[in-house]
Amino acid sequence: MEHMLDVQMQPVLSIIVPVYNEERNLPTLYARLVEALDKTGQNYEIVLVNDGSKDKSWQTLTELAAQDSRIKVIDLRRNSGQTAALMCGIDHSVGSIIIPIDADLQNDPADIPRLLEKLNEGYDVVSGWRQNRKDARFRRTLISNAANYVISKISGVKLRDYGCSLKAYRREVLDGVRLYGEMHRFVPIYASWMGARITEVAVNHSPRLHGQSNYGLERILKVILDILVIKFMDRHLVKPIYVFGGLGFAAISLSFLCLLWAFCLKYIEGISLIQTPLPLLSAMAFLAGVMAILLGIVTEILVRTYFESQGKRAYLVKATRNLPVPQKSGVD
Repeated sequence: MEHMLDVQMQPVLSIIVPVYNEERNLPTLYARLVEALDKTGQNYEIVLVNDGSKDKSWQTLTELAAQDSRIKVIDLRRNSGQTAALMCGIDHSVGSIIIPIDADLQNDPADIPRLLEKLNEGYDVVSGWRQNRKDARFRRTLISNAANYVISKISGVKLRDYGCSLKAYRREVLDGVRLYGEMHRFVPIYASWMGARITEVAVNHSPRLHGQSNYGLERILKVILDILVIKFMDRHLVKPIYVFGGLGFAAISLSFLCLLWAFCLKYIEGISLIQTPLPLLSAMAFLAGVMAILLGIVTEILVRTYFESQGKRAYLVKATRNLPVPQKSGVD
């Protein structure tokens, strides 16, 4: 039966689904999503982003869109990764509440009303927690637990399952967020920077029925590098010279210590400078220090260009009293 969305009724919920080689899962996913979303009583849209699938996912998505106008489909020219597909879906959605979900049926659409209940309690981000995972114990579960622990410690945002795609966000906490690499799992960290209230709820998790996982152990390294970038942006985006300058002065100090040690060996122990690598090490450390300081200066210039060219600010205003609403009240 065809469902036609009234053009006057803007969706409240936007379900974002990155799709890569999931043709066999899509019909079941659609049916489960519609069943769960109809129970919420809210207007909704389902935005499915075909991320360069090599199977018949696009044809299946086209057929679903033809029978239900609440289905919005986007076809990317090539496989750009889950993060890019998620950002594309968010950019093309209109709902005030955004709910990403995987297309592999391991997330249960029936959990969506529970996420919405938590949002109604005043939270801005509700993260799913796969309490009883159905993945391979070592390859996915144990490694994931270790990664979640490390990410929580480094970021200061404690979640037990960063890797769970099923989450709910108020759109305002995602305004201005741009994601790259494998950073889709770190959206709650970005939201916390905006002062968002974050909580977790346990959600169902099912074994994959069709297809194969697109995740490999090589993503662990990518995740580690991404969290380092996020930590840098959190602490040092506005003043990167403190990082590069600090490293530079540390390297220069090491250079002088090496040189001092070399002279001590020469005049106290009688060891010639050409018999020890300390002079070479001193020179290399000095050059590295100078380069680090110069890099810090260049980065400072880039940061100022970033903020000023986009009209951004290095602060966020939550609320005011007896003041007009400013045109630019913080980072967009």
